[in-house]
Amino acid sequence: MLDLGFVRANLPLVEEKLRARGADPAALLGDFHSLDQRRREAITQSESLKARRNELSQQVGQIKRTGGDATALMDETRALKEQLDALEQAAAALDDELRQSLARIPNLTRDEVPAGKSEADNVVVESWGGKPEFDFPALPHWELGEKLGILDLERAAKLSGARFAVYKGAGARLERALINFMLDRHTGPLDAATGLSGYTEVLPPFMVNSKSLFGTGQLPKFADDLFRCDDTPAFVPGEYRENDHWLIPTAEVPVTNLYRDEVLEESKLPIRHTAYTPCFRAEAGAYGKDVRGIIRQHQFQKVELVKFTRPEDSDAEHERLTRDAELILETLGLPYRRMLLCAGDTGFSAAKTYDLEVWLPGQGLYREISSCSNFESFQARRANIRYKPAGGKKNEFVHTLNGSGLAVGRTWLAILENYQQADGTVRVPDALKPYMGGLEVIRPEQG
Repeated sequence: MLDLGFVRANLPLVEEKLRARGADPAALLGDFHSLDQRRREAITQSESLKARRNELSQQVGQIKRTGGDATALMDETRALKEQLDALEQAAAALDDELRQSLARIPNLTRDEVPAGKSEADNVVVESWGGKPEFDFPALPHWELGEKLGILDLERAAKLSGARFAVYKGAGARLERALINFMLDRHTGPLDAATGLSGYTEVLPPFMVNSKSLFGTGQLPKFADDLFRCDDTPAFVPGEYRENDHWLIPTAEVPVTNLYRDEVLEESKLPIRHTAYTPCFRAEAGAYGKDVRGIIRQHQFQKVELVKFTRPEDSDAEHERLTRDAELILETLGLPYRRMLLCAGDTGFSAAKTYDLEVWLPGQGLYREISSCSNFESFQARRANIRYKPAGGKKNEFVHTLNGSGLAVGRTWLAILENYQQADGTVRVPDALKPYMGGLEVIRPEQG
């Protein structure tokens, strides 16, 4: 969430940044200036009446002590109380309307984020790895998985409907191997020279309350893309409860909210966490996209990276977090490119985002496998996560960052497509062989 004082003092800049995202400032801000002005006037009037009420109370006390008649002053005091109650209710209503308006405003993108409306305007920062060359037609992962008997989309649809998958045999083991490999890499010792790895593993709940989803920016904007549990009342924008339940769309939500409403010690920053979780997304706005294979699923698995830093360190920590994710791809020998997202393609809560896109030879294109974002203080303000600077200075909001390190299912399919062989088998990357019980080649499963 943006700071109210900042929006008030920089309204033209906010409107310009919203237009850069392709958003309509009028639709998001409404009559922000008028609303803010009426709220401030109500507060000023309320403070003035409180001062008058206190003055009258003192006068009534003095008159009573001398045995005089204070009826007129007491009547004025009662009338003032009624006016105060009405003003405070009006100010509270305006304050709530203003907070809901602020909650709808996305983060402001950094100046170095390129202009643009869609992924077509994203900028290639760098590429790594040579694309594999085959002397046979490369197959997409859904055909490879079916031929090998390790991916069953048809039976998954019988169990749960579209956009679910069943992994079998070596396919299930490969998914598990990737999770363990990623966690082992990210929880390895911190390299003092590069600042890479050194994350503390967290296993959080897979269900969260609406206050947690508000804290990271999923609510209210993305309510339709989430799975709400049956015991949770219908979502009402502006109501963020502690006793409802939603399935998590990403580990970013519970891990970031670990420190909601807390003040952290500066000496403990940066805090680096990694977490494996299943993720659940309704994908309400994605029907018709990626209907083949396992690119876009309602349930998938990720290993997530989350950081809490001082504002002055967040740029460097963003680069290091992105590099941590890249090293997973490089160790697995998967060609990829780093993209700087344009303003129109940058997520709601992010100020700057790098996407890592892995090469998929079976489809002949790059696809996102990790999104690494710096949210600056946007999430911390919504979740009230602060830190106490050394020297007794005023508490400040931390900067939060996160990225996939990596999306497990997309890494799984990237291995199938990049390591496929002419006979339909798939070689196991060297880094994963210890996690696969020494298996070197995935061959067709029986049954």
